Amino acid sequence: MNIEFTQIEKPITQNLAMQNEIEQVIVSVVIPTLNRPQIVVRGVKSALIQTLQSIEVIVIIDGPDQETVNVLSQIADPRLRVIELSKNIGPSGARNTGVREAKGTWIAFLDDDDEWLPQKLERQLEVANNSHYDFPVVASRFISQTAKGELIFPRRLPQPSEPLSEYLFVRNSLFTGEGFIQTSTIFVKKELMQKMPLEEKFYRHEDWEWLLRVTTIKGVGMEFVPEPMAIWHSEIGIKRLSNINDWQYSLNWIRSIRNLVTPKAYSGFIATIVSPSASLVGDWKAFFPLLWEAIRWGRLRPMDISLYLTMWLIPQEVRQQIRSILIKKPKT
Repeated sequence: MNIEFTQIEKPITQNLAMQNEIEQVIVSVVIPTLNRPQIVVRGVKSALIQTLQSIEVIVIIDGPDQETVNVLSQIADPRLRVIELSKNIGPSGARNTGVREAKGTWIAFLDDDDEWLPQKLERQLEVANNSHYDFPVVASRFISQTAKGELIFPRRLPQPSEPLSEYLFVRNSLFTGEGFIQTSTIFVKKELMQKMPLEEKFYRHEDWEWLLRVTTIKGVGMEFVPEPMAIWHSEIGIKRLSNINDWQYSLNWIRSIRNLVTPKAYSGFIATIVSPSASLVGDWKAFFPLLWEAIRWGRLRPMDISLYLTMWLIPQEVRQQIRSILIKKPKT
């Protein structure tokens, strides 16, 4: 696909040392956005104040959006590049465009409604450079911030022999966040992204699909920074793709990638991702078909059955209240 874009030139006032540093870009930060000018500014600023200075920040405006163009043009940092696409191509397409435009050896993705702690890129680069993998994919813990408080996710890191699909989708407790990889924590070599770009036909779960697909390649492996390095603004009701309630889409998605997940992970996804979306809209006709889906193609455990019934029988608000009582809030 040939994409026309307009790059907005920024006023540059800098000394020769700064020019040399910018030319030696180590990390390219890729931020897709559309029609959220004030929110994306917060994310951009959190990238520009990183302790690792040899970076560029590429904002891909996914379609005509003059207000965001105007707001970002006020940030007079030469490391910021703004690219406005002529039409909307979706989050995966926008990220792939950013990767193609990147000058850095490493790519770090940041959603426009999230932000980073200052040492995020420095810590991930350190972990990546010390990895035994040829192509490490480095994630980190993050702070899930809501109006009711903050939680640190994921609550645990994967075991050495644990399949990635089971880490992501199999739960051993009633509460979310046990195993989690959030898009804004992904740090990866540009070379790997060029070999295996994001699948552009998916508008949700595309990061999970990419992780599951790329980790099947020889020389690729997951690494983690154990400390929280990002802030995920996960408020219920905020306009973000991860909060769109479309259980049929999620069901079709997991069916399409069944070869990338274990049977146990398949059942876990049905129990904890698909069923709560269906129950939230009161679609009770899906109760038995989804349960049969988990039994037929998955490996349903007693815990999965408990989770499945919990998602259908206990309202989401009640589950959140119980979680806030039982899970201690972190000091941040």
